[in-house]
Amino acid sequence: MFKEYCYDGSKKFRIAKVKTNETSLCEDRAKAEEKLAKNNKKIDSLQQKLYAEKKEGVIFLFQAMDAAGKDGTIRAVLQCLSPHGVYEAAFKAPSNEELAHDFLWRVELALPEKGEIAIFNRSHYEDVLIGKVRELYKTQAHADRIDVDKIIENRYKDINNFEQCLWNNNIRVVKIFLNVSKDEQARRFLARIEEPEKNWKFSESDWNERKYWDQYQQAFEDAINATSTKNCPWYVVPADHKWYMRYVVSEIILATLKEMNPKYPEVTKERLEKFQQLKAEIEAELPKKTASISSIPVASEKAGKKSKAKKEDKESKTKKEKKDKKDKKKK
Repeated sequence: MFKEYCYDGSKKFRIAKVKTNETSLCEDRAKAEEKLAKNNKKIDSLQQKLYAEKKEGVIFLFQAMDAAGKDGTIRAVLQCLSPHGVYEAAFKAPSNEELAHDFLWRVELALPEKGEIAIFNRSHYEDVLIGKVRELYKTQAHADRIDVDKIIENRYKDINNFEQCLWNNNIRVVKIFLNVSKDEQARRFLARIEEPEKNWKFSESDWNERKYWDQYQQAFEDAINATSTKNCPWYVVPADHKWYMRYVVSEIILATLKEMNPKYPEVTKERLEKFQQLKAEIEAELPKKTASISSIPVASEKAGKKSKAKKEDKESKTKKEKKDKKDKKKK
């Protein structure tokens, strides 16, 4: 149903041609929120099976311009999940230790195990987004043999190889770009200044990055076109309406988990037989009871019958006494 938002290498992404405010899959906010709530329950159920099965892991990766709604979407769609087997990794500016390694090193440390869901709030794509726009790679230490002009191109290749390697080793990568318009970003920045409870969200650096809006738009377009594959697709989600964006993201996550089709592990006949043996051992350890639970209703039933019989006898005697009195009066 959200095929129009999916880029798997079969078509080109043109950021200027996609709408950021469209609501074609569900135009009614109340219905979208209702569907989101239903999807959350299904996602939770599938996640429990995924964790129990432990056959495959998945990364849900979020990229966006500032104020597009990454944090709120992650909370709205994924807070339904059990803490077991689910975690979020937020990637900020790399530390000195991270810069001393290859650009994928810090991401490798956050990879999920089989049965786990990892939520990436930003990711290795930062190195072909802000890294490309601000040309950070030019000031980072590198060997003399490295052709600086080919670093970004090589990183696209490295990302594709890395994500294919994950796919080959039981980890899916689902990449979601929350596509917000420039005007809507400005409105959200303004709200962060005007509403006290949102002041903490606003950063002057976010506003300064807005000067590079066109360069970032081109960087997203280039990155998505260079790294969209059948096994590791990109989803470009309209983000001007938060309620719609969150609903669509829930559909993408639900569809991914359904395709993975996790199941609770089946218990073998041998294990079931072992369970019966263990059950007998457990019951043998429990203290013996003088009366079984099943005997209690029987005792109660007998007591009830006796009480009923006494009541009937009393009623019979009363009737007899009344009859005798009437007979005496007649005489």
